[in-house]
Amino acid sequence: MVEIRKPIPVAEAVGLVMEHVKPIGTEIIDLEQSYGRVLAEPIIARHDVPPFDRSPYDGFAIRSLDSKGASGNNRIPFSVIGEIGAGYLGDKPIGEKEAYRIMTGAQIPGNADAVVMLEQSSETEGGFTLRKPFEDGENISYKGEDAKEGELLIEAGSLIHPGTIALLATFGYAQVKVAKRPVAGILSTGTELLEVGDELVPGKIRNSNGPMIKGQLNRMGISYRSYGMAVDDLDACTSIVKQAIAETDFLITTGGVSVGDYDYLPAIYERLGAKVLFNKVAMRPGSVTTVAVLGNKFLFGLSGNPSACFTGFELLVRPAILAIMGGTAPYMPRMRAKLGEDFTKPNPFTRFIRATWTFTESGIQAVPAGFNKSNAVSSIARGNCLIVLPSGTRGYATGDAVDILLLGSEQGVSEWTV
Repeated sequence: MVEIRKPIPVAEAVGLVMEHVKPIGTEIIDLEQSYGRVLAEPIIARHDVPPFDRSPYDGFAIRSLDSKGASGNNRIPFSVIGEIGAGYLGDKPIGEKEAYRIMTGAQIPGNADAVVMLEQSSETEGGFTLRKPFEDGENISYKGEDAKEGELLIEAGSLIHPGTIALLATFGYAQVKVAKRPVAGILSTGTELLEVGDELVPGKIRNSNGPMIKGQLNRMGISYRSYGMAVDDLDACTSIVKQAIAETDFLITTGGVSVGDYDYLPAIYERLGAKVLFNKVAMRPGSVTTVAVLGNKFLFGLSGNPSACFTGFELLVRPAILAIMGGTAPYMPRMRAKLGEDFTKPNPFTRFIRATWTFTESGIQAVPAGFNKSNAVSSIARGNCLIVLPSGTRGYATGDAVDILLLGSEQGVSEWTV
């Protein structure tokens, strides 16, 4: 008897997954290894930045009061008493109509309160002249204007990117407390599968889902153990899944979650005593996506169709991984765009269309990336976003406003908004 599955909304599926996330701890690593990790502690400013008043330009440090009255008809002369390079200090404070030649980043000398850019001066023997007055503080970067000692700069749970690394280095974080990374297990199921290097034979297809999932995990910096391909045999599949879940922090399987005679994952979950969170989601592609938990570990059952598998990973697996690592912005960022071509299909379930977004004269435009059935592969390669068409809609025309989810974005968002 075929099981009747009740689909749940995508937002509910995402919420159920996130409710069952269990963090796996923290560790201390060197700053050089921190890219792509999730902060497990806030970044606090350990000192002011800049740590002293400094010059943002190459030019001359002066007393602003000495420039009063300067104009094109009344050039005021200054004498240069020395030079201050970045990392050096002036020998003495400046006096009336005196100046230091100063370089970008150098500390402002005593008594100086303005910096004249080179192009604002006219060079003379032993000095320069000005034809405009300067205000107190003009062209000076003040101590602490970027960050004050003790200020909270980045909260725990933030993904570390190159800008974060620059900030950590600025404040002397040679080592960083981060969330541990989980280890994934990957298993592709289906007697029809061939290895990538195998010759095609009638009734068989090459396994594209396994390598694709590895690529999606690599993009996140997540290590994995591959358990290869399993034929449609209940006992053999059960044994492999049992081993994989024991050796990894979560398991991703592809295929075997539909309602056919050889779709064994539901039976395997039952054998292992796993709690099934849901076994059908109101989305296209990937409605058969199934998620179960065994203890504190996820079993992600993704569709065997490549596009459905890809979409299921991005919508459900990726945010769960980031949340396991304590990430506070685990979801794909969303933008509004204009649809670049007609899409006339009705949408009984929320539809996620692989697409390409670009800037045009009329704004952001998103165009489906080609063949878009659940078994499609070519559109996955071309797309850089997912067009979201809500359930209950009956088709869209060129120029209609749609939501798009950005694929491969380094920065995520904190709330699910689809």
